[in-house]
Amino acid sequence: MEEKRITINDIAQELGLSCATVSNVLHGKTSKVSDRTLQRVQALLEERQYVPSMAGILLAQNSSRIIGIVINDHEKYESHTLEDIFIAASLNHLSTEIEQSGQFMMVKKTRSMEEIIKFASMWNLDGLVLIGFGSADYMYLRNHMRIPFVVYDGYCDHAERICNITIDNYHGGLQVGAYFREQGHQRVLCIADNEICTDKDRYDGFRAGFGSDQAAFLLIPMKKTQRMAFYREHLTLLRSFTAVFAVSDYYAFDLIHFLTQQGISVPGDMAVAGFDDTPMCTLVSPTLTSVRQDVALRARIALDALRALHEKKERETEIMLPVTLVKRESTYWESAQISP
Repeated sequence: MEEKRITINDIAQELGLSCATVSNVLHGKTSKVSDRTLQRVQALLEERQYVPSMAGILLAQNSSRIIGIVINDHEKYESHTLEDIFIAASLNHLSTEIEQSGQFMMVKKTRSMEEIIKFASMWNLDGLVLIGFGSADYMYLRNHMRIPFVVYDGYCDHAERICNITIDNYHGGLQVGAYFREQGHQRVLCIADNEICTDKDRYDGFRAGFGSDQAAFLLIPMKKTQRMAFYREHLTLLRSFTAVFAVSDYYAFDLIHFLTQQGISVPGDMAVAGFDDTPMCTLVSPTLTSVRQDVALRARIALDALRALHEKKERETEIMLPVTLVKRESTYWESAQISP
């Protein structure tokens, strides 16, 4: 038979004290507790091997010193959300910043706003860093939750009491488009799994950089098996382009793998560029041309903004960080190689 867990009420009854007194001892609020009572409670707690509820302790404190990181468990990750290279890199740098500030990081992946609210309340979080949600989600949280949060990655309209740490997505796409144009490409393509928000900004920039009449767009499936089938079905169309801009490094790696399987050389037959400049870009062959964002800086600013919100200090509602195109092997073409 499972042994019954000792509760505060059990300790209080055995000592003839109130539950409030025992709770105060547990949570370090002993200014109004006599030394004799303090010693009795502590001795019995140790004797009964009482294990307190961590959530209860944190709720009783003014500050838990815990920062929650919540990632949208989107279907596109296909149950591998925390394995995504951008998510992993972001968690790594956020962890560094949080630990250096003397705080602790707690990670959760979910699609539910109610789960986020429950998570924040249960652990009495000092703040939240949210990754991958949309404007409606952020507005809902702002109106239903007292705990401050910053938007680390996701699409968010300007709003009070929300600090959006974003990057210059439009200019990132523009740099890729201009680079392809300078190389002499005439038919280029942008691939994404949606046509709104961040991906739209990247494509709009790409069109402006290359020339809107010649920069095509192809909407691809989110799920890998469907995407590979889609590429096979549209192989003739893909072959008609000499350069492709994928709105994420993941989709760029994915496409290069497919093209290689079809005997299409990258960059010999087709140039490919991605976005985010994740660590994998230098570990694959060919190394991937990508738009770099400073993930370490983004994490640092996110924590600074969260502290400002927590302390009710004024802070910009949106902070946009610059991006830079890093040119590597996947786009090294000579103009003479490109067919008109």
